[in-house]
Amino acid sequence: MITTMQEAGAKIEKRILFINDDLVVVNKCSGESMDGTGVSSKSGIIDLGRLLADYLGTSPAARLPAAVHRLDVPVTGCALFARTAEAVSFLGKSFAKSVYEEGRAEKYYWAAVENSPDFRALPEVGEIVHWIQTNKKKNKSSAWDKPQTQRKEAVLRYRVKHCGKNYGFLEIELVTGRHHQIRAQFAALGIHVKGDLKYGAKRSEKSGGIRLHARSLYFPDPSVAGNFITVTAAPPVMDRLWRDFLDS
Repeated sequence: MITTMQEAGAKIEKRILFINDDLVVVNKCSGESMDGTGVSSKSGIIDLGRLLADYLGTSPAARLPAAVHRLDVPVTGCALFARTAEAVSFLGKSFAKSVYEEGRAEKYYWAAVENSPDFRALPEVGEIVHWIQTNKKKNKSSAWDKPQTQRKEAVLRYRVKHCGKNYGFLEIELVTGRHHQIRAQFAALGIHVKGDLKYGAKRSEKSGGIRLHARSLYFPDPSVAGNFITVTAAPPVMDRLWRDFLDS
């Protein structure tokens, strides 16, 4: 986990995965906030948007680069920021589209989860549908089987990549983009992302993060009609568990 603005700023150039006049995609580290939420000297959370603005020479008053989507603070991987007001609008609409609409952005994740009877009972491939309700005071979401007022439909698709002695590996397509969606949906099934104490994991990660990684993004190019951009990120810290994921 990156712990200071100085350390993060020094590494930001090496973490840029794609950049043009409209947008920038950076490999987000655990402990960074895409939209400034939770940032303070006490929390130790780093403002990733500010780091990018400083690196790109953007005035903070312009509020650019602007996060197009959201990754939770402990999550790593592909983080997309728009560099113009036009790109903010265009890309925002692509992320808001349904799975049936053309020009929809696609989001893919890796997750290492605790091995358990519930995980072992999970079909090899599938689609999970819940209705998510978020408690803003607790900054936590819950997944329910039935719709109700204040609940939003949440859909994801997954494939079990491997089941090891202590951990299992999942590849996930996030169809909708709800608050803490992946974490809440799998927790509702008794499956917990490694290190995610908030959603029921047995123990924390030494880094303070969780084993959820935004592996790739696929989205329309704001400047070239009909063109799509694909960006892929390796985990910022490639340790033994992530190498096992790759080798599985």
